[in-house]
This record gives sequence, C-alpha cells and structure tokens, in this order.
Amino acid sequence: MDNLSSTKQENDRITGEIIGAAIEVHRELGPGLLESIYEEALCIELALRGINFVRQAEIDIVYKGRVLKGQRIDLIVEGEVIVELKSLSKLPDIAMAQTLSYLKAAGLKRGLIINFGEKRLIDGVKRVSN
Repeated sequence: MDNLSSTKQENDRITGEIIGAAIEVHRELGPGLLESIYEEALCIELALRGINFVRQAEIDIVYKGRVLKGQRIDLIVEGEVIVELKSLSKLPDIAMAQTLSYLKAAGLKRGLIINFGEKRLIDGVKRVSN
C-alpha cells in the first residue's frame, strides 16, 4: 500500500470513529437539546474512546496580511478533522460554506458537519473536504 492510500485509510478511520461517537451520543440523548450539550457529551465520548481533540479551538483568519482573532471551531480531532456541530431541524446551506472556510483557515483538508437535530443522526452527517 502506498503512503497516499495509507493516509486516506487513516483519515477514514478517524472520521468513522468520530461518527461512531456522535451516534452513541445521539442514541443516549436523542434530538432536541442545545448544541452546547451535544458538544460536551461528544467530548466525553471521544475521551472515553481515547480520541484526541481540542474543543473550541481558536484559529486566526488572515485578511490582507493582518490577523483577525476571535474565530472558534467546535472541535479539531486528532489534529486533522474539523467537526462543526449543529442542533437544528434542518441544516442551513451556510453550514457547508462555514466549514470550508474553517478548513482553509486552519490549513486542514477534512471536516464533518454533525447535526444532532435529525431524528436519525446518520441523516445529519456531512463529510467536507477542502
């Protein structure tokens, strides 16, 4: 197996583990709670599974050579995957653009949007790549 295939499998493993953790949280809590509750529960689940993450990671946005502070990302998992959490009945179109902007600003290639507002969580998971 070449390095590219190995890296892709590793990324798929990481996103698969994140989705599995999110499904467990959704199974336990169901839809309808605040986004912050799901964020906290997902962090607990990731920690229980030994998955490294940074919560509310601050990233800098650069505008015309100047750094703009104050942008936060819900989670960065294993230093590779941005996870944007929502708790809405319907995911707004802007969520995809927002996540793509986060990926660009953080210099990362893969992201997940997880909407805990869906009846079946798998319907609320979107993979995003830059």
